[in-house]
Amino acid sequence: MPGLSKPIPPLYTVYILRSTVRHSSLYIGSTPNPPRRLKQHNGDAKGGAVRTSRETLRPWEMVGIVSGFPGMVAALKFEWALTNPHLSLHIPSTSRITISTQKKRNGHPKRPRHSLTSIISNLHLLLRVPSFARWPLELRFFAPEVHKAWKKWCDTANEPVRESIPVYTDFGPAHTDTTADESGPITGIDEPWGIHALPLDYKPLKDYVTKTNSIYTFEREGSCVICREYLPPGEGLYATCPNTGCEGTGHVSCWSRHMLGNSDEDVIPISGQCPQCKGKVMWGEMMKEMTLRVRGAKEVDKLLKKPRKRTAEVAAEDSE
Repeated sequence: MPGLSKPIPPLYTVYILRSTVRHSSLYIGSTPNPPRRLKQHNGDAKGGAVRTSRETLRPWEMVGIVSGFPGMVAALKFEWALTNPHLSLHIPSTSRITISTQKKRNGHPKRPRHSLTSIISNLHLLLRVPSFARWPLELRFFAPEVHKAWKKWCDTANEPVRESIPVYTDFGPAHTDTTADESGPITGIDEPWGIHALPLDYKPLKDYVTKTNSIYTFEREGSCVICREYLPPGEGLYATCPNTGCEGTGHVSCWSRHMLGNSDEDVIPISGQCPQCKGKVMWGEMMKEMTLRVRGAKEVDKLLKKPRKRTAEVAAEDSE
């Protein structure tokens, strides 16, 4: 979880950057705003990284991202591990794929050069290690050959990543054939695609937040859907089912136990079934809404604020 003063951000990503001039030149970074960060890497905005500042390699493109991190620190940990898989303590020595064979002048191991295969294979590995395996992460690929490399590695890997990690593709209007595990509607030529189609705010949660705002504002929490105890308004940490039409609410601790089931090893839930509507619920989605409600009053007000009517509409109503 992020700092207590902030909710889980609407988006935080670890991205794979590739030179459009030389595809073998790759870079890994993290950002809450991929479009802005790409402009920085390409010199269209201040910032960027020294390693991507060579004009002979520009423009760069983001060919894949991992999203769903609960905050900057979490994303930075994953970014560092993916950038330095030969050193990361998140990877057990027996599972390590990338091995350093050279040393720097200071005697420390030198990081092997990135390749698409090395990044994809270590990405697959990191999604399976205990440190990250239960995080609510998602994968998106924006280049067909990168997604193909991912699928190829998945087909040959000894162990699979968990099935609940969704994989999306968006190759742009020039590619109408999608082979992703999951895919959204095909975008038109004039519609944004790739990183430019990603939601950078909380709008995808608007209906969910509208429902919970009504429940908690009017103190309609009722009884916990799991333990059946009464939920005193404002006196506990509660979470509500995200499914449309369901107002099942309960203690966060009860939701956690319910979704973990009989597991004695796992600490973080992934998904489960709502006892009230019987629909599937995702722990990450519930926690994002809960932290937004508890820690992000300004963001909630902004999200639920009704748009101001246009002057012409107001004038027309006044004349009636």
